[in-house]
Amino acid sequence: MELEAMVLKFPLSFKRLIPKTPPSPIRLGFRKLSASSSPTTLQSALLGHSTRPDFPILDQTVNASKLVYLDNAATSQKPTSVLNALQTYYQTYNSNVHRGIHWLSAKATDEYELARQKVANFVNSTGSGEIVFTRNATEAINLVAYSWGLDNLRAGDEIVLTVAEHHSVIVPWQIVAQKTGSVLKFVSLTEKQVPNLEELKEILNSRQKTKLVVIHHVSNVLGSVLPVEEIVGWAHDVGAKVLVDACQSVPHMEVDVKTLGVDFLVASSHKMCGPTGVGFLYGKSEVLGSMRPFLGGGEMIVDVFLEHSTYAEPPSRFEAGTPAIGEAIGLGAAVDYLSGIGMKSIHKYETELANYLYESLCSISKIEIYGPKPSETLFRAALCSFNVNNVHPTDIATFLDQQYGVAIRSGHHCAQPLHRYLGVSSSARASLYFYNTKEDVDTFIAALKETISFFTSFQ
Repeated sequence: MELEAMVLKFPLSFKRLIPKTPPSPIRLGFRKLSASSSPTTLQSALLGHSTRPDFPILDQTVNASKLVYLDNAATSQKPTSVLNALQTYYQTYNSNVHRGIHWLSAKATDEYELARQKVANFVNSTGSGEIVFTRNATEAINLVAYSWGLDNLRAGDEIVLTVAEHHSVIVPWQIVAQKTGSVLKFVSLTEKQVPNLEELKEILNSRQKTKLVVIHHVSNVLGSVLPVEEIVGWAHDVGAKVLVDACQSVPHMEVDVKTLGVDFLVASSHKMCGPTGVGFLYGKSEVLGSMRPFLGGGEMIVDVFLEHSTYAEPPSRFEAGTPAIGEAIGLGAAVDYLSGIGMKSIHKYETELANYLYESLCSISKIEIYGPKPSETLFRAALCSFNVNNVHPTDIATFLDQQYGVAIRSGHHCAQPLHRYLGVSSSARASLYFYNTKEDVDTFIAALKETISFFTSFQ
C-alpha cells in the first residue's frame, strides 16, 4: 500500500508547539582506533572540521536552526576558491574562447583549456583531447547515445544496464533502442540489494549479442559500489563497449580511467564542488575520433561550404557554440581544491563517516535502509536511502528542514525503476561529503528520532 505524504508547511510560530531541546549527542562513534592505527587516521577525522570554513554557505541559520546540509548526492556546496575563480573570470578576463587574438580572449582560452587538462589529470586520462566539456553528465550520456549509439547499434543488439541506474542513464538508451531496434537488458539485484554480477556475466556470455554495457560506479540510492574494472574485462571479452556513470564516484574517491579500462565515463561538476552547468565526458581517443558530431554550429568545424562542412577533431567536434567558459574554469578550480586535499584522504574520511551514518540509522526502530551493509571488505558510499514504517519520506524531509534546519532529500532520486523494484514509490536520503562531520550526523539522527516521534504520535 502506497503512503500519501502530508507535506505539512508549518508557520514559524509552530516551533513553540514542539519542545525544542538541543539534540543529545549520539554515542555511536567511529570504530575504536587500535594501537596500530596510523596518525593519518586521527588526522582524517578532522577533515570535516578543517574544510568547513572554505564553504561559507554552511555557516548560516535556516528556519531558526544551524544548517546541516546532507543532500550532497544531489549537489555539493562550493568552496570560496571556486567562487573566486568564477568572479575573477567575469571581472577580469571575460571573453569568448579560441577565435579571438586579443589579450582577454587569449587569457580565457588558456584558462579554459587548462581546466580541461586539470580534469584529464584528475581522472588520469592519456590527454586533454579525451575530455569533452558538456552541460552536465546527462548531456554527456546523450552525446554517446546519439553520436556512437545510432551509428553502431543494430536491430537485436543488446544494451546491458542494471535496475539501479539513474534516469539519465536509462532514458537516452530507451530512445536509441526505439530508433535502432536494439534491446535493453536489465540486471536485477541480489538479496543484499546490489546488482547481481553473476546475472550480468550470464547475459554477456549467453548469446554474445551485447554491444554496450552502461552502469553506475556508485549507486545514488543504494550506496553500493560496482567493481568496474572486472565488469569492463567481461564486456571487452565479448567485444562490448562500456560507459560508466561516475557522478557519485569521481567526487569521492580516486577514479583512474586507465586502470578501469572504460571506453566512456561521465561526471558532473556540481557534485564535485564545481559550478552547475558543466560536466564532462571521457572517451578513449580512438573511439571519439570515430564518432560523428552531436550538435552542429560554430567551433566544431574546420570549413563550412554551402553544400557541406568538415569537422574538427575531438574534443572540439563535440563542443558546438560558445561553451560554459566560466563554469569550466570553476570546475578546474574545484579539481585544484579536491587535489589539494587528496582523494585518498577524502575517501578514507568518508568511509569512516559512511559507517557512522549507517550504524546511527540502524539504532532507530522501524527504519529500512536500502543497499548493502558496510563491512571490513565492502565499502558503502556515504549516503543512506531509507524509509520509516508508516511515515512518508516527504513528511520526514519537510519536518527536518522546517523544525531543525536539516537538509535531506525525499522522492525517487531519479531512480523510479529501482524504487519500484524495491516495492516503494520513494525514499528519504541523507548523503554526506568531506565537509560534513560526526556532529552533523548526530544532529540529524536526534532530529530524525524526534520527527518520527511526532508523526507516529498521530497513529
